[in-house]
Amino acid sequence: MSEVFATTGTIAAIATAVVPQQGSVGIVRVSGSEAMALAQTLFHAPGRQVWESHRILYGYIRHPQTQQLVDEALLLIMKAPRSYTREDVVEFHCHGGIMAVQQVLQLCLENGARLAQPGEFTLRAFLNGRLDLTQAEGIADLVGAKSPQAAQTALAGLQGKLAHPIRQLRANCLDILAEIEARIDFEEDLPPLDDKAIISEIEKIAAEITRLLATKDKGELLRTGLKVAIVGRPNVGKSSLLNAWSRSDRAIVTDLPGTTRDVVESQLVVGGIPVQVLDTAGIRETTDQVEKIGVERSRRAANAADLVLLTIDASAGWTEGDQEIYEQVQHRPLILVINKIDLVEESERKTLQSQIPNPNSKIVTAAAQNQGIDALETAILELVKAEKVQAADMDLAINQRQAAALTQAKISLEQVQTTIVQQLPLDFWTIDLRGAIQALGEITGEELTESVLDRIFSKFCIGK
Repeated sequence: MSEVFATTGTIAAIATAVVPQQGSVGIVRVSGSEAMALAQTLFHAPGRQVWESHRILYGYIRHPQTQQLVDEALLLIMKAPRSYTREDVVEFHCHGGIMAVQQVLQLCLENGARLAQPGEFTLRAFLNGRLDLTQAEGIADLVGAKSPQAAQTALAGLQGKLAHPIRQLRANCLDILAEIEARIDFEEDLPPLDDKAIISEIEKIAAEITRLLATKDKGELLRTGLKVAIVGRPNVGKSSLLNAWSRSDRAIVTDLPGTTRDVVESQLVVGGIPVQVLDTAGIRETTDQVEKIGVERSRRAANAADLVLLTIDASAGWTEGDQEIYEQVQHRPLILVINKIDLVEESERKTLQSQIPNPNSKIVTAAAQNQGIDALETAILELVKAEKVQAADMDLAINQRQAAALTQAKISLEQVQTTIVQQLPLDFWTIDLRGAIQALGEITGEELTESVLDRIFSKFCIGK
């Protein structure tokens, strides 16, 4: 058995981020049959406070042998089954920072608890029937959400909006399987199966699976976001564009070409989608060894990005250097940003428009004056909609694991249809139908395998 299945005993972990001099409260969470006994050993609640479920006690955490005071704290009690794990759970709400929570955790470990594995609290919630696997994954997605829209999609999964249609599809498959097996066992007592009706029902199930699969790209987009690289010659206004877009002074801006020597990152949200923007060093031939390294990093950033913003200086026109960079990045999803447009007369703009190539889209900006940012975001969203997001239902999004299981279920259903058309015996119909049922069950956890749990919960943080 893998470590993720070692769910016996009482576990403890720090359930909040530990940052020096940051955060006013730190929480140590304990779950298991000995959680209450451990709390009573470590926590002193003065007066006549009642130790009962869903109460918060005020008091002190002391070393049980030396009685040395460790922290002034609150104790939250949640007795089974009315807790996150459906076990007895206590939480020590300590002062924030590093030392208090670490000392309390160490006392818990010295007095019978063991350190929780990553995701073990949520794993226990699943194994004890409080959550299904889609809800558990929704929790992980919510913790890691990088935008409000990603958080809303994660909440939809947590509330069972994915589990419900999956369970319904599985139930429909089970109904079909029952009909077929009844004919196998009691063929003489029942009317023959309606092949066309069975195929029609399977087609409906497959169509719903296809609809769910269409949300995968959107789900990946919301979870991981877009990586956008701003590239171009030196001094075309890349750093000014980043600063105007992020409304900050992340990048140094001067009139000297080659100011940016390394990749500067900024995290933004555009239309609900997380965007990691990379301001890169100007790409040109140079003998400066430091600048050479920056140029090489710029090229790598452009090749690794989901979207490239090729930025040119409108006042300089379309140069040979712009053409060389364009030839290097034209195979990538691309938006051409014509910057410093405020420095160009109207007649010159028309000439420039005729000189430049025609990528997916092009916009004009005057980054130093904070102009054109709205147009840039609109162009990005239009490109995303055209290339990355296929589903209009923004309330639901599956992940890669769920998509793989749905794909397997769809393949199995297609094989069932082929078996029916070929008029093979009923026993053959059930083989692939059972495969579809198993694949759908893996999504919610009704068909449980160790590898599935390992894959899911190993990605969680300790304490969740």
